[in-house]
Parts: sequence; structure tokens; C-alpha cells
Amino acid sequence: MRLFIKSVATVSKACGVVAAVLVLLAILVVCQMVVIRYFLNDSTIWQTEFVIFSLVAATFIGSPYVLLIKGHVNVDLLPLYLGERGRRMLALIASTGGLLFCVLLTWNGFELFVEALEGGWTTDTVWALPLWIPYLPMPIGIGLLSLQYAADILALVTGHAMPFAMEAHNPYEGE
Repeated sequence: MRLFIKSVATVSKACGVVAAVLVLLAILVVCQMVVIRYFLNDSTIWQTEFVIFSLVAATFIGSPYVLLIKGHVNVDLLPLYLGERGRRMLALIASTGGLLFCVLLTWNGFELFVEALEGGWTTDTVWALPLWIPYLPMPIGIGLLSLQYAADILALVTGHAMPFAMEAHNPYEGE
């Protein structure tokens, strides 16, 4: 069980690196696009779509890392007033709901990917990128997010983690 939690954490960290690389590539392509359009007075064909698709891919693929570090928006008013048992129950309910939603989204994203692949869908631009390429990060990223939710639930159930990142932030400590 501990091996599963650590393995998923390692994969989630790798997803964070991949997402950062995708954002870096988008920045570099925007810079290249500025040089081509404004300094060389030439047209761009693929750059705008590449930037959009890479930022969306970074969002999906980076989501397991964000959950791992508890970097999402977290309203902790209720957990602050609950005891440890109440926090665990609330975190378990929230994580289970998140897991169910992500499993459903992974399945639908996979169906969309297969439909685009089998149908030969492409973008309506001159580049005509096959749409299965930008659709693939959704089932991959959200599928890995589902694994991170499962690891979080296991960590909560076995007592390996405090819910809502409470060990990192307690404004009432020392009172």
C-alpha cells in the first residue's frame, strides 16, 4: 500500500515536470511567433494552435501534481473547526466525490479521443492537426489524477496523511 502511494506520488511529480515543459515550450513558441510576425512580417500557421493545445495539455497533465501538493483552491474554514476525525471524514467524502468525477471524465475523454482517432478528425486550420493529439492529454491527465485521488484516499484511510494539508497550515498553532 505504501509502495502504491509512493509510486503514484512519483508519477504525479513527473506530471508536474511534463506540465512545466509544456508551458516552457508554449512560451518559446510565442516568442518565435512574435519574431516571425512582427519583425520578419511573415505569417504563422501552427503556432497559435500549438500554444493553446500545449497549455490545455499542461493543465490536464499537471493536475495530479497539483492534487499531490494540495495546490488547488482550498476553503479550509470548516476543516479548521472540525476535529481530526471530522476532517478525515470530510476529506474522504470530498476525495471520493473527486475520484468518481475524474473516473467519469477519464472515460468520456477516452471515448472522445477514440472517436477523433477513428474518424480522422483534424482542426479546421491550414495546419490541420489531427485532433486525437490534443484530445489525448485529457484521459491521460485525468486518469492519473484519478490515481492520485485513490492514493490520497488510501493515505487518509491508513492514517498516513492529514486531510486538507492541515500539517502545513494551522493558523491557531501556538495559541
